[in-house]
Amino acid sequence: ENVCNLAGTGVLAVGLWLRFDSRTKPLFEGEDSPSVFFTGVYLLIAAGGLMMVVGFLGCCGAIKESPCMLGLFFIFLLIIFAAEVAAGIWGLSNRNTVIEEVTEFYKQTFDNYKNTKQEALKETLRLIHFGLDCCGPTGSLFDAAKDICPKQEGLAVLVTTSCPKAIDEVFNNKLHIIGGVGIGIGVIMIFGMIFSMMLCCAIKRSREFV
Repeated sequence: ENVCNLAGTGVLAVGLWLRFDSRTKPLFEGEDSPSVFFTGVYLLIAAGGLMMVVGFLGCCGAIKESPCMLGLFFIFLLIIFAAEVAAGIWGLSNRNTVIEEVTEFYKQTFDNYKNTKQEALKETLRLIHFGLDCCGPTGSLFDAAKDICPKQEGLAVLVTTSCPKAIDEVFNNKLHIIGGVGIGIGVIMIFGMIFSMMLCCAIKRSREFV
């Protein structure tokens, strides 16, 4: 049952990492934050918290030797496992949509700042630029703004990374990590379901002999 707590902690950690990592945190702070990414991250956080609660239920069932609680633990694990598989399929099929939404959010924020010079937009762009080490939609000197972009020296000024490219790289890098964590959690949950059923059957058999 502790494996479910560990799995829940892992999912919760990934969700909090995406929410508060310096490279993705700015995406939550704009008025027009990308909805698909926003929703997915908060679902991860909620799922992680739920898995920890389910793990606590399994621990109570094991301590009290309650087949009913262990049965509920198994059912909840099965539901969460199915949801994780569905979420993984959804994430892979919508990866490009998420990247496009985030890129469009950045471009709109950049254009709005150029037209209005609002401080809130300026701060959002600064966070994105410094977090991703990029500058502007194209990375060209024309797009560069000294007060919102990381300072470059020497020839580095000529090869500034564009933010759409940086966004694509960040999401592709994070996807591999999330996928690895997801596979590991899935394996842990399968073992959790097997052991919960074995324990439940053992408790029932021991009571039959009493």
